[in-house]
Order: sequence, then structure tokens, then C-alpha cells
Amino acid sequence: MTDAVATPGLPRLNEPAPDFNAETTHGPRRLADYKGQWLVLFSHPADFTPVCTTEFMAFAKREEEFAKRGCALLGLSIDSTFSHIAWSRNIEEKFGVKIGFPIIADLSMAVAKAYGMIQPGASDTSAVRATFLIDPNGVLRAMVYYPMSNGRSVDEFLRLLDGLQTSDAHGVATPENWRPGEPVIVPPPKDMDAAAARMAGGEGECVDWYFCTKSL
Repeated sequence: MTDAVATPGLPRLNEPAPDFNAETTHGPRRLADYKGQWLVLFSHPADFTPVCTTEFMAFAKREEEFAKRGCALLGLSIDSTFSHIAWSRNIEEKFGVKIGFPIIADLSMAVAKAYGMIQPGASDTSAVRATFLIDPNGVLRAMVYYPMSNGRSVDEFLRLLDGLQTSDAHGVATPENWRPGEPVIVPPPKDMDAAAARMAGGEGECVDWYFCTKSL
């Protein structure tokens, strides 16, 4: 049995993520269980499907890297707990990869609907490849949707998590394909005096008043 607070339409960035109370392969889980840490919640269309299998193995292989960043992993599909257990055991037996994170059983589609994982244009009965990054305060900070036919890049979610954590810690933005250790973007000035001061020798390396970078 799965209960969730369903909201119309898609969830929205920088607002509280939809709450849930769900059965998983590791017992019951609520969103509140993850308070104080980051969470990557990701859905897949169905168990025992090839693309999903590659994604789950990729997440499992990188789980320790997420954990080092204070981030837990939580999967979901509209299948039963028994199916999830059988699939996880099959992956370990056939591919030698242990799935260490919980997988939500969402037969009622309550969590999937609350998070906008059901896309009528793609499938009426399966969750699309949706990924949500939720911060330690339970706020939805990023969401990415993929089509049924194409797998996600786990590297990108690690990169995005690094970017969000860096922006929070230092009050900066990160440029395209930013990686830790590379220069970050200084927020643009908010008035004419601040713009003039920046160009007169303010913070960072400036190409122009609105585009300045610095190293952390």
C-alpha cells in the first residue's frame, strides 16, 4: 500500500517536494526519513526491462559517491515489492551488481502522480524516467525527465548535485558543464553603483559588468 499527497500538475522547483508514505524493498519510507540529507528520487517504467537495468546498475555502482556528498538514492516503479526483489536479485545474479538502495512499490501510482511521473503522451500505466533532487529541507531543487527509450546519465546527476551544493555553500552560480575546482560565476550586480564598482576592480575576473567568475 502506498499513500501520497497528490498535487495537480507537476511539482515545482524551490517548493516542498510532495510527501509520500510508501512501501519499499527496505521497508516503509517517508520523505521525512530523508530530512537532513539530500535525496535523489528516480523512477523507471518497469522492472526487468533492459534500459532500466542499465540505469539501476549505474546508480548502484555510484551509490557510495552520492553518499560521500550526503545524498541518498531512492528508486520507484509501478511494480510490486515482490517484483522489485526478484529484479534486484536477478541483477546481482546475472550482472554481479548489488542494488543497495530502496525501490518504492507504487502499484497505486500515488507517488508517481504526485511527482508528475505519469506522462499521458508517453505511457498511461508506467512512470517515465523522471529524476528529482531534493535538498535536506525537503525542497525540490531540480527535476529532469527522459523519454521511455533513452537512459539517463548518472554522471550528470552527480555533477548537478555538486553544483547545487556549491551554489548553496558559496552563493554563486555554475557555468555549463561545470566541475568542482573550476571557476564559478559571481551573481550579477543589482544596481548601477554595484556594476560600476565591480568594473573598477571588484570581485573576480570580469569580462563585463554582468559576467564575472572567480575561483573558490
